[in-house]
Amino acid sequence: MEENVILVDELDNAIGVMEKMEAHQKGVLHRAFSVFIFNENGEMLLQQRALNKYHSAGLWTNTCCSHPRPNENTLDAANRRLMEEMGIECELSHKNHFIYKSIFENGLIEHELDHVFFGNSNQKPKPNKDEVENYAWMNLKQISSEIEMNPDRFTTWFKIAMKNLFSF
Repeated sequence: MEENVILVDELDNAIGVMEKMEAHQKGVLHRAFSVFIFNENGEMLLQQRALNKYHSAGLWTNTCCSHPRPNENTLDAANRRLMEEMGIECELSHKNHFIYKSIFENGLIEHELDHVFFGNSNQKPKPNKDEVENYAWMNLKQISSEIEMNPDRFTTWFKIAMKNLFSF
């Protein structure tokens, strides 16, 4: 099944649709989202991306992330992917967004306007093994220390988001 992403301008106005892999080959700005789930202890749920992902395989990142489908509300897409990737359902709230561009070792380019959503849950994740290799709950101090000591173990967008959200 062909997956399409929503092309946007820097103000997040939709300007078209493109096949996902083509958008990543050309580095075209498109809409994305990142979900951050926290438990009652203030720990964030991190996932290690599956080893078969087309980029950033095996790296640690936020709870889940993806792209809304054409004609799909970004919040609805975030809820859908949270269930598909981590088996969790909870109320999400939009925090902010940021634009980033990163070129990966395989030549693919992420150029995204990334919407950030927060949620709270104490549910035990039920990760989709096609998407998630592993998961961990960590507090912000632990995450900051891990990023500082081992930055290459984390995705580009996660490090940018953490800097924007928590001044890392």
